[in-house]
Amino acid sequence: MTAPLGWLQLKHKPLRLLVALAGIAFAVLLIMMQLGFRSALFESAVRFHERFDYDIALFSPDSVFIVRPQTFSIRRLYQAMGYEAVESATPVYIFPSVWKNPWNNQRRSINTIGFHPDDKLLDLPGFEASRELLRQQDVVLFDRASRPEFGDVGAAIDAGEAVVTEINDREIEVAGVFEMGTSFGIDGTVITSDDNWLRLFPDKPRSEIQLGLIRLKPGVDTGQVRDAMEEYLPDDVLVMTQAQFVQREKDYWNGATPIGYIFAFGAIMGFVVGAIIVYQILFADVSEHLNEYATLRAIGYKNRFVTGIVLQQAAILAVLGYLPGLGVAWWLYGKAAGATNLPLYVTQDRAVTVFLMTLTMCAISGLLAVRKVRRLDPAEVF
Repeated sequence: MTAPLGWLQLKHKPLRLLVALAGIAFAVLLIMMQLGFRSALFESAVRFHERFDYDIALFSPDSVFIVRPQTFSIRRLYQAMGYEAVESATPVYIFPSVWKNPWNNQRRSINTIGFHPDDKLLDLPGFEASRELLRQQDVVLFDRASRPEFGDVGAAIDAGEAVVTEINDREIEVAGVFEMGTSFGIDGTVITSDDNWLRLFPDKPRSEIQLGLIRLKPGVDTGQVRDAMEEYLPDDVLVMTQAQFVQREKDYWNGATPIGYIFAFGAIMGFVVGAIIVYQILFADVSEHLNEYATLRAIGYKNRFVTGIVLQQAAILAVLGYLPGLGVAWWLYGKAAGATNLPLYVTQDRAVTVFLMTLTMCAISGLLAVRKVRRLDPAEVF
């Protein structure tokens, strides 16, 4: 079987081929990492929203995102409970506190969540087994997926050791662990009862809450109930379904902060860098074989045939450059996820998207490089 003409021309200059493949692999790696971090940003930002079991959320319109929410009156939650479709409603207290590392006494901000232990709100590994412990005074549960700067609390609990430390200068005991994970705005999390939470924040009244979570009876139309609540409740509270709450958080990180833009811009830069490298390689190859292309034109071959050769080269470069770039990105995802506890992993959709971007990048470069041949007059060459 005869090898494709495009491949024969590429391998004629092996050093140039390796340089091209390295450049494309770097572009693929850059795009994969930027898109991966962007996806991790959104996925980690809504972990909190998706791990709680609820249908409708009440939230202050003055709150820009979940890490530092503003308060609203608990009366709004009581008013919502008046709907026949409501099965239960839970006030949730959320605010950053100051955690003291029990081993080196370093202090660090940690997300602190409080709600009544009777409310089965969370579906997290390890939480349900320890939920009853929250009835005790000055007891918290610690997220074992928190940043290591908080101390190796999870390992100590697994070993049966007592972990006593301070939150907001109040002595507390870590009675158990669960696993939620970090985000770009949250380095760690502790969960406690609403009573314990109010002891940690004595200046915050029980009547002012940061979040209200409502569960509806089975078979109820969530959208209709949400619309009715929104019309009934005053404008000092937002009424959102879980999907709307998640989307609001994503919109904040994507639009109100530069982080989402930066990652998207980085992916675009990777595309541009790869396109320039491929264009330079293909243009140099076309220039070197100008006489051969002119001969093909002189004996009757159409521009379509010549363009096909160059696009064939572009496709080969795309495939051969994509594979090592994907492999390195896969490895770096694992390293970064281990260091940051962010949800970084290669998804099928992202792998296909980046491959199509690579093909497009190389095809555009090939079409630009072949313009010289398409404008070529064989008589001028000979």
